[in-house]
Amino acid sequence: MEKVVKPWPALWALVFGFFMILVDSTIVSVANPSIMRGLGADINSVIWVTSAYLLAYAVPLLITGRLGDRFGPKKLYLIGLVVFTIASAWCGFSTSVEMLIIARVFQGLGAAMMTPQTMAVITRLFPPDKRGPAMGLWGSVAGIATLVGPILGGVLVDSLGWEWIFFVNVPVGVVAFVLAWRLVPSLKTNRHRMDIPGIILSAVGMFLLVFGIQEGESYNWGTIWGPISVWSLIIAGIVVLIGFVVWQAFNKAEPLLSLSLFRDRNFSLANAGITTVGFTITSMALPLVFFFQLVRGMTPTQSALMLAPMAIISGVLAPFIGRLIDRTNPRNVALFGLVLLGLSLALYSRLLAPDTEVWVLLIPSALLGLASAAVWAPMSSTATRNLPPQQAGAGSGVYNTTRQVGAVLGSASIAALIQARLAAELPSAPGSQPSGDFSLGGQLPEMLHSGFSAAMGQALLLPAAAAILGAILVAFFEKPRPVGEGWGAGPKTAAQPVVSPSAK
Repeated sequence: MEKVVKPWPALWALVFGFFMILVDSTIVSVANPSIMRGLGADINSVIWVTSAYLLAYAVPLLITGRLGDRFGPKKLYLIGLVVFTIASAWCGFSTSVEMLIIARVFQGLGAAMMTPQTMAVITRLFPPDKRGPAMGLWGSVAGIATLVGPILGGVLVDSLGWEWIFFVNVPVGVVAFVLAWRLVPSLKTNRHRMDIPGIILSAVGMFLLVFGIQEGESYNWGTIWGPISVWSLIIAGIVVLIGFVVWQAFNKAEPLLSLSLFRDRNFSLANAGITTVGFTITSMALPLVFFFQLVRGMTPTQSALMLAPMAIISGVLAPFIGRLIDRTNPRNVALFGLVLLGLSLALYSRLLAPDTEVWVLLIPSALLGLASAAVWAPMSSTATRNLPPQQAGAGSGVYNTTRQVGAVLGSASIAALIQARLAAELPSAPGSQPSGDFSLGGQLPEMLHSGFSAAMGQALLLPAAAAILGAILVAFFEKPRPVGEGWGAGPKTAAQPVVSPSAK
């Protein structure tokens, strides 16, 4: 007799660790000045503290998703959690910026092992028609964590020092390990053959593309070294990834990524849509934080708290949205969320002025919370609804990869746009780039407030446009098909008994 597992405790155990790794994507941003002072680093080196993590996080996601299918999502999750936790302690004890960057690479690798497994377990433990609340929890964690990072980072840096943004992960990681060990079931594995050429092509292609996009601004989108330029890396990455897709199509054995997944219209559209969401959420924060700190004179913690309504409202509403999408077409909920996301950012764009009351600036933040709650769960639920159990890890890896690529694109694009708009609005202001002295401390001179605010407001129209593009993509979602018999490949759960092929 198969063991009956309770899917909700298993899910809570997984999202506890998932929240931690997503917080680490943004927590370092407010600590950069303190890290520079503490380790005697320059700004280019300290930017790599975040870049190294995001790069090591994004590149292996396709591979780690498939490894979860092969060796079991619980095993990969626990290994990744151990790597992440040890690397966090290493980060805190770093005595040079070079050591910190290397430790962040291992943190990113640990995160890459963990992330696809959370969605894979949801896909395998919850039947499609009961997956909404589970995806609501997963989505709210993904949305809130990106906002909690700067707030938590500001509090820890101001009170204990920059090292504690990493040390805090150690006890959290230990608790997350115990919870996952006890509550997450060991699901049935699928014996996949290792597609070595596919692994090499995907890793090299993703590295070249993500590195080129992520570091383009650092090199003024020009030469990196000798004949190698940013654009040559990006183009080479695209070419290698095209080669990866061609190899997947012609591999007669077992490809790393089954292209048959993309025959499902909703899976393909959801992946394109989540790219725009990753782009929007990542790119919207930088203009806002610059405005709050440099024009309104707020501390890092105060500026992060201006986005607190978004995090709170999103967290409160996410469970209700999760239940709603089990009873209605997820397309309509996601469409509402993405349109509201774009309109909220457009409203923010209009309100960024030196004399706008602080309480007024909280209104679009609250609207963003409502929008965020309505986006994550419907998108992820639609993407995973028709995934076959043996492809749950691979599909989750693809979905999380496209989200991370969107985030990297958003980060690079908003930095370039801010620089361009500052050059237009402050043509005679020395040092008018956000990567210069303005970003590291002190308020701007009052004479520059209007131009700087205008530039930040104009930059916000980019993530607003990305959200509207996402809404257009979501509008073409098909209505979810009825759940067929035979769903499931793991142990029996309280939510849905497994029907084995022989029982059909």
